[in-house]
Amino acid sequence: MRGVLDRINDAAEGSRLRVVVVAPGGYGKTALLDEITNSAVRVVDDAHLLDEPALRALAAEPLLVVAYRPWPRRAALAELSRGAVVVQLAPFSREQVRELLHAPKPVVDFVFAQTGGVPGLVTALGAVSEVSPEVLSAFRSELDWLDPDLQKFLLAAEAGAAQRLDLLSALLDKDFDEVSDIIEAARATGMLAEDGTLLPLAHRAVVALTRAERRIAVRQKLAQLQLERGGPVLELVRPLLDTGIGGPVFAAAAREALSSDPALAARLFKASTGGGAASAETAAAWATASAMAGDLDSALRLADQVISASDTPHRRTAAEVAAVALAHRGQLARSTELFRWAATPYAAAFAGIGLIGTGHRFEETPPQPPTMLGGAASLMLQGVRQSVSGAETAALSTLVRASSLLEPAGGAVLLPDSPAALAALVAVHCGEPNVAESVLDRAVECSTGGVLMSVRHRLLQSWLHMLRGNLAVAREGLMAVRGAFEPRDWIFAVALEVGVARRNSDLATLRRTWEQACEAVLRHPVDLYSLLPLGEFAAAAARLRDQERLAPHLAQAQALLRGLGNPPLWTTQLHWGLLHAAIIDEDSAAAESHAAALAVNREYSRYCGILSGAAECWLDVVAGKVDADRVEEAARSLHAVGLWWDAARLAGQAAIRTSDRQAMVRLLDCARLLQGRAVSSRRAGSGDSESAGVVEDAGKLSDREREVARLVLEGMTYRQVGDRLFISAKTVEHHMARMRQRLGSTSRSDLLAQLRHIVGG
Repeated sequence: MRGVLDRINDAAEGSRLRVVVVAPGGYGKTALLDEITNSAVRVVDDAHLLDEPALRALAAEPLLVVAYRPWPRRAALAELSRGAVVVQLAPFSREQVRELLHAPKPVVDFVFAQTGGVPGLVTALGAVSEVSPEVLSAFRSELDWLDPDLQKFLLAAEAGAAQRLDLLSALLDKDFDEVSDIIEAARATGMLAEDGTLLPLAHRAVVALTRAERRIAVRQKLAQLQLERGGPVLELVRPLLDTGIGGPVFAAAAREALSSDPALAARLFKASTGGGAASAETAAAWATASAMAGDLDSALRLADQVISASDTPHRRTAAEVAAVALAHRGQLARSTELFRWAATPYAAAFAGIGLIGTGHRFEETPPQPPTMLGGAASLMLQGVRQSVSGAETAALSTLVRASSLLEPAGGAVLLPDSPAALAALVAVHCGEPNVAESVLDRAVECSTGGVLMSVRHRLLQSWLHMLRGNLAVAREGLMAVRGAFEPRDWIFAVALEVGVARRNSDLATLRRTWEQACEAVLRHPVDLYSLLPLGEFAAAAARLRDQERLAPHLAQAQALLRGLGNPPLWTTQLHWGLLHAAIIDEDSAAAESHAAALAVNREYSRYCGILSGAAECWLDVVAGKVDADRVEEAARSLHAVGLWWDAARLAGQAAIRTSDRQAMVRLLDCARLLQGRAVSSRRAGSGDSESAGVVEDAGKLSDREREVARLVLEGMTYRQVGDRLFISAKTVEHHMARMRQRLGSTSRSDLLAQLRHIVGG
């Protein structure tokens, strides 16, 4: 470029030199011409605007520099270019933009992305990180002078159709050659990128400076043309959502959005009605989208409208949607009725799962379509049947396979329950927590079942953490999904809060949450898949001495299990929970009856045998008969099947109740180990005593005393601290008295103040 300028400026009068500068608008043609200082040179800018006679007259000039845009094509310009030095101008590189603006990298990146390096646009935008209205207004003169067809093309390009010659041809009512000429004219403006799409800055300008009704009309026409061709219309229709326009293109866009964004699909279905009544087909699809987006109120209302209509083939679809919604609302019996009425292949499988869940035998295996959902539904039903027929290993395997089969579908399926959730429930009930964790992690990662199932999966993940004693993690998981729970999720959420509070010996939270627990049970009729919360509520009711309110629901659960023949996989976990409720209530007769019920299935599976042995061990511990070897074996077995907190609790309570100091220390170490805490480095024989908590140096606290101090400062009672640390309340009192004596505290408030300083907080 510099060499050409030097030739021009050094050209002698009378010599011949012709230079042609060709580039779209904004590429710096005028700036280049301004650098010509040779007065003998004839300089002509924007030669594309001259008429043919004026252009032919330029051919006689001996020293000539002509700049013009590549469109419109003119024969005289082509003649002038013959034999001339042709200069092609190009956009700036990113490095050239940086050198021009002297700006930080984020600003340079923004400017380059907006302008594509077009020099005029770079200069107009400047070193900024946002586009001002003033910059956009500079495009007005260019846009106002454009040919109407070219303006319409730019609106089509703004809508994303810059490369669709078929749509552009129909929109502009031109043949392909004429459309190509219009595109070339658009390129000559400098507003298009290399791929023919609008530069981001030009895109903003077209949106800001064109009347809204013109943009809407072009988009609407493009969407209709695309719909006629059977192509996707979502991106064309999305910006029209709030314009009040309706029609078939919105329904088509809604179906496109359904699998990836059901909430958007629901809005599009609503818009498709144009404010009028939805057809049965639209209402059924709208109900599906609403359910997938988690809006069950709208889903049920729309589905009911379709079901209530007569002689429409869409009633069965609406019935399936309503059945799914009711399953999430805990109304499994009513959900099952609707699935049976719908009588579609998918519905038949889900009806079978619902029948078993409400205590009815179901032996049919309805044929399913050869789809991912069909295969998963069939396997889900088969797995649930196996779980109640005594084939727990097969049941778990079948449900895990169903979950894997459905993973590629992600959130594109509407499910009353997911195979991952059912697999996790079965895994928890048969002591396979690692399988439950794995299948839930995969379901969360793949978004199986979409928004509607996400809360259930995360709550079950938190449930596993609670069983393992990771109470802080369990509560964090619960807090992460806080919101307006559907009844099925709510009963698990409240049971989690109750379970964490009970395990933390947090009586205040337990009392505060108990009323919610009672309401959650009232809102969610008992079914096979909600037995875990009932077990937690039973233990909490015993702690609060309020068993009477829960008794009818426990009776319903036991009747449901009897109707299924008391399947060991499902009854064992409930009896384990009721055993602990009886122990808390100090009801030895009830505890023995539940231990006996567990013993019935002792030989059924390893898990049943472990819980039965642990139950008998618990009864002996409560009676004051502590066999350290037996307790440790039972505790380690519980830990092996995922009941980590229960394992540590058994060992800790046995330690409190034994009179053998060596056994006490051993069991305390076992409890801490199973709980994931450090074990004691000293034994009773070394002169250290767990109950005394001797400190070695004046003014210092032992590790155990620090633990006690920290929990007391958190507001726990001595009994709660003892429950947490597997020591008696009396031992906690001894620790506090020794710390007060050691620190020379004159009062309890003085002691607490000093402890806050020592333990930090």
